[in-house]
Amino acid sequence: MCSRAAGRLHEPGLGHRAAHFYAAPYTADDRTGPGGGLLAEGEDIEVLEVAFDEALAMDRDGRIADGKTNMLLQWAALDGPFRRDAVTPT
Repeated sequence: MCSRAAGRLHEPGLGHRAAHFYAAPYTADDRTGPGGGLLAEGEDIEVLEVAFDEALAMDRDGRIADGKTNMLLQWAALDGPFRRDAVTPT
């Protein structure tokens, strides 16, 4: 099930562009390829999977400097699947 991850992102100085973000769970079986975008359309996307706590550390120390990624990490920690009260011990 796909859910809305975050509201609008307005980027000062870049005009009036708005972006909406959605998130959905997936497993390795859902993948159809290694990722990376469509070369025929000029896409060059690096797929990097790391543990959530490592992603937060990367955001804190500047290895992640993209505002959209920062916003989605915050959403995941505060309201998304990684919020502390959403995890039930087993």
